Amino acid sequence: MMSSRKSFWLVVMIFGGIAGTVLAQETEPEVLPETSQYKDPKTKVWFNSYGNIRIGKRFFWDAQTHFRFEETKSTPFMGQIGQIYNRHAIGYIFSKKTNVSLGGVVRINFNTDEESEDRNVVPEWRIWHQYQFAMPFYSAMLYHRIRIEHRWTQGFAEDSDYIFRNRWRYMFRAKIPLNDYKLQPKTIYISPEAELIMQSGKAVVDSPMEDLRITTTIGYIATPRLTFAAGLMYSQGQELYNGGFYKQSWTMRFHVYFSPDFRRVKNKLPDIHLTD
Repeated sequence: MMSSRKSFWLVVMIFGGIAGTVLAQETEPEVLPETSQYKDPKTKVWFNSYGNIRIGKRFFWDAQTHFRFEETKSTPFMGQIGQIYNRHAIGYIFSKKTNVSLGGVVRINFNTDEESEDRNVVPEWRIWHQYQFAMPFYSAMLYHRIRIEHRWTQGFAEDSDYIFRNRWRYMFRAKIPLNDYKLQPKTIYISPEAELIMQSGKAVVDSPMEDLRITTTIGYIATPRLTFAAGLMYSQGQELYNGGFYKQSWTMRFHVYFSPDFRRVKNKLPDIHLTD
């Protein structure tokens, strides 16, 4: 007959195996759906400022601030503030049509889930570098922009760890004057653009496409140093936790571009729109 001590350890092993199986089932990664699932689109409103401050013959300070709002369950359309961006960089002008930038970002993320009991605010940190090329095309200008971001993000849960990801961004944009033969003061222009944002990192398993943005903007060049613009953007991208689910959004964007130049040079419109 089996001793009581042996019986005790046998029971422990059986229950341990059952518990291990249950925990393994609970921690299994989510299974991809059989077909892609698109979530209902959200509405957002962004207010963006872009400062291009010349600090030398070849160098400029790229100072950007963004206030981004998004809908919530109780407040449709504009909703509440979702993020505040502070993006800064030092740029170098190789030529009238080529420039590069290197800098950092502090993004403040706000919890827009009204039912959440987690933290309301968490910071996000980034290092970014950018390469922009301009091409004249008849009376229009075409732009190619490559932007690479190294980002550290954190969830709203109290014990969330930071995760590291890279973002690989390519944007193509055109600026076409509507009431003039070139881009100069008093000109109204239209600017269609498309940007693809990919991501990589240990946390990115089956969701490499973070965002695809399609935008059309109408702008007005008020003075050589001041431009206003507004447009509508549609975007879609994979959810980080499960690449089979796609988020969507419609975003109204409002921009102001300012480019003070305190050097003693002729006040003229730059050949390349550095801050867009």
